[in-house]
Amino acid sequence: MTDTPRRTALDALHRGLGATMTDFAGWDMPLRYGSERDEHVAVRTRAGLFDLSHMGEITVTGPQAAALLDYALVGNIGSVATGRARYTMICREDGGILDDLIVYRLAEAEYMVVANASNAQTVLDALTERAAGFDAEVRDDRDAYALLAVQGPASPGILKSLTDADLDGLKYYAGLPGTVAGVPALIARTGYTGEDGFELFVAPADAEKLWQALTEAGAEAGLVPCGLSCRDTLRLEAGMPLYGHELTTATTPFDAGLGRVVKFEKEGDFVGRAALEAAAERAETQPPRKLVGLIAEGRRVPRAGFAVVAGGEVVGEVTSGAPSPTLGKPIAIAYVDAAHAAPGTEGVAVDIRGSHEPYEVVALPFYKRQR
Repeated sequence: MTDTPRRTALDALHRGLGATMTDFAGWDMPLRYGSERDEHVAVRTRAGLFDLSHMGEITVTGPQAAALLDYALVGNIGSVATGRARYTMICREDGGILDDLIVYRLAEAEYMVVANASNAQTVLDALTERAAGFDAEVRDDRDAYALLAVQGPASPGILKSLTDADLDGLKYYAGLPGTVAGVPALIARTGYTGEDGFELFVAPADAEKLWQALTEAGAEAGLVPCGLSCRDTLRLEAGMPLYGHELTTATTPFDAGLGRVVKFEKEGDFVGRAALEAAAERAETQPPRKLVGLIAEGRRVPRAGFAVVAGGEVVGEVTSGAPSPTLGKPIAIAYVDAAHAAPGTEGVAVDIRGSHEPYEVVALPFYKRQR
């Protein structure tokens, strides 16, 4: 083991573009190439190109692959059609969230589980342990893929110019094998920005060729390279949770307002079922803190861990906060006591270094694209 961050197949390219690099979950990743605000606006209005090769791909195959995933995860994975994907979570026995995931069904008995970079080893270990007794194989495929994402309203047109795959027929949360700029790829219509877009899983050796082809094809449409900084503000505006902030082992899906991903109706037991049934009941009878949006009335930016206050009492905690380029104001996601969680609740503030800055409580998301 080494403390040196891992580098993606596009590392030299990022440095050649002058990217500011940062250590993220053990990977050296581009934070920004120029102005993070300009990158954010490009994704909202045109298109942005991301290197997401730090994400963790785990392949599950075999006659009982679906049964294993139904047992190991909270979702009904066996009901996912071939070529489709599902957002789900993997929980501990006590209901705490280990990670949120996207699972793609690639074939009848083949699935790809995509974990967050910071949790990839944890998810791999948990799936391997939970596979005992199932006729299924769990395989670490993190080194088998590079992952590029093109996001934004211009992304379908850009990608269409490079592939003969049926993008018009590709639904949201679906994936199909195809060729992009001569490179074999799994083309998925998924993303983490709140915009239409695609994630392209390719061999690491093909990553640079594909990046250059997308850059050239997108030049006229205004596509720009984008780093992790604008990815965070984009997902924040779209109200999408980030592991380690809105989601932790101390929270259940019901605490996070994402109880819909837990499928009690599926057959058989699954890890955490009993604890999650209790959490669902608590959420109905004794609402815990709720996840809400906060919009600043002033200019000061809240950060994770800052207290939410009302009437001089602490009533919640900020989990994510940043300036919003789209709204033109600072925004935050926070867990707030149910009594102060309704949109429009007055008298709510964030304690920013001793000053109680007024904030408006709103429903999530802050931003929703026009479809």
